[in-house]
Amino acid sequence: MRSKLLAFAILAATSAVYAQTQRPVPPQAEQRIAREVRHEILMLPYYDVFDNITGTVSGYTVTLMGQVTNPTLKHDAENAIKHIEGVEKVVNQIEVLPPSTMDDGLRRRLYRAIYGFPSLEKYAMPVIKPIRIIVKNGNVTLAGVVDSESDKNLAGIQANTVPGIFSVTNNLVVVKSK
Repeated sequence: MRSKLLAFAILAATSAVYAQTQRPVPPQAEQRIAREVRHEILMLPYYDVFDNITGTVSGYTVTLMGQVTNPTLKHDAENAIKHIEGVEKVVNQIEVLPPSTMDDGLRRRLYRAIYGFPSLEKYAMPVIKPIRIIVKNGNVTLAGVVDSESDKNLAGIQANTVPGIFSVTNNLVVVKSK
């Protein structure tokens, strides 16, 4: 009987501590944190068209994902996010792409093939390029946003024209511009 009472007391104390640490997060707070995470990522000084960093917000925890070519960018992103008001924990799952002269050459050729194509030149105008070009061991992933399904398909076709590529995965999302 005494052991049952002790077990119950431990369970009750554990539940009380868990309830205190799991405080509810207002939706506005998560939305604000998500906006600030996006802003901080875009403001990173070495973040370029060959990097793709995304973040998800769950409560007061931010999970960073994606791929970067520069190892310091992984740590810079985490440090920038840690300083956002309300963020208590950052889970950094960003992959640092392996250095490769072959992949570097593919990146340059892909950039010219996609952003140099007349119908896609409009995407080269902003400072932060909306089409992200990720190359890992000769395999290409296109990420980011475009205005139409035809632009998405065209970017994929242009990427496939670059010699030396093993595969192209087109993860571009169509978002209607305002």
